Amino acid sequence: MPEQTEWESRIANMLKGELKRNGVTYAHLVEKLADIGISEKEINIANKLSRGKFSAVFLMQCLEAIGVSELRL
Repeated sequence: MPEQTEWESRIANMLKGELKRNGVTYAHLVEKLADIGISEKEINIANKLSRGKFSAVFLMQCLEAIGVSELRL
């Protein structure tokens, strides 16, 4: 299995940070995603963030679900 690249790590950490800042656990994220019509399982979210491999669409869905409208890079 290839190692996580610096870019993958940065984006995964950014999303993890937003979840933490908003007090959202993976279980809570599953519920919030369901509220906007996105079906995900907690284990799948954990795996995506652990690997750092997920689509920009998934990133935007997560940010929308937790109410983040701005990102500081």
